[in-house]
Amino acid sequence: MSTASTRLPEGRYGRSSDERADHKLKIAGAVFGVVLLLLVGYFAYHYVVENKISAQVVTFEASDSAVQVHLEVHKDSGTNGYCTLRSQGADGNEVGRADFRFTGSATRIDKVVTLRTTAKGMTAELLGCHAD
Repeated sequence: MSTASTRLPEGRYGRSSDERADHKLKIAGAVFGVVLLLLVGYFAYHYVVENKISAQVVTFEASDSAVQVHLEVHKDSGTNGYCTLRSQGADGNEVGRADFRFTGSATRIDKVVTLRTTAKGMTAELLGCHAD
């Protein structure tokens, strides 16, 4: 006795439900990938374009009650803003933090600023700069 086949003839009734599901998953994955790429591009663009002030600590010299920080700031002409500096002691605790304002039309500012501390500072760290 022979058994009847339950398979449909190939190519006669279109794609199977598994093939349709695979196709839908591929489309959903492609759409998700494009949206994710656009989102990353948007945030990267705004991080680079909107950041109008950048700075770096060139050198610093610490004493018992202050840290002299040589700060180099690059900014757009006419942009006003501030940079935040902090200093940590030998034990890692923060001993000083201050904001230093920059105004005017100069695009490059090279300045030595004094950061007052509660104990001898071992570091001078630039936390960030922000435009007004």
